[in-house]
Amino acid sequence: MNLLVLSLWRTLANLRDGKIWLYVLTPALCSLALSLGLAVWLLGWLVERLMEYPPMTLLVGWGLIWLANFLAYLGGWMAIFALAYLAASLVAAIAIMPLMLNRLAATEYRDVAAMGRDSFVAATVNSLLAAFLFAQAWLLTIPLWLIPGMSLLLPLLLMAWLNRRTFAYDALSMHASDGEWRAFRQSQGTPLFMLGLCMALLAHLPFIGLLVPALAALSFVHYGLESLRRSRGGAIVSIEGEHV
Repeated sequence: MNLLVLSLWRTLANLRDGKIWLYVLTPALCSLALSLGLAVWLLGWLVERLMEYPPMTLLVGWGLIWLANFLAYLGGWMAIFALAYLAASLVAAIAIMPLMLNRLAATEYRDVAAMGRDSFVAATVNSLLAAFLFAQAWLLTIPLWLIPGMSLLLPLLLMAWLNRRTFAYDALSMHASDGEWRAFRQSQGTPLFMLGLCMALLAHLPFIGLLVPALAALSFVHYGLESLRRSRGGAIVSIEGEHV
């Protein structure tokens, strides 16, 4: 079975496990609380600021005040959604993913030897850097959102990149050696981005979107460990001269 499809299928199958639901719901509740808080305290301010810039000012000048307000509120909600998703992704990557990884490594991937360096600091730095770059890219591409269709395409692409950058490394940092990680990144770049894109699409569905950061973490663990299992051909020893 195709690795991407297999990873999504195993992610869905894991939802029969009550412990996995605990992991999935934790970032979702954080995202929901943050979304509601930002909507109450920040949405009005965002709309006012957006109304001061084109194309809203142009639309107001043309008498299309209703359209300007609609676009300003849409932009405000998209900004809130991006911030909430970013925060949930950080919670999933830093706090939840290690728990998922340990659980799956002890059950479904017992034959995949841990030959990497389990560094919480490195994983945290990777997640924070990804979040910073995502925020910068989001802000820099705002002018492009005025191009028809870009307001739909750009958030998907940025979230797909965020998912790949955040979760791909964390999924393999404990199990893959440096050489295996480099080979994985080079050979699986496009499939990993497509997996991130699948999760980004789900993120835009009502209610389901709240669960996506943790589901993305889970799917990347499945993809990474299964890919590593296949690359080793079932071997659990003699990885770059090391033994378990």
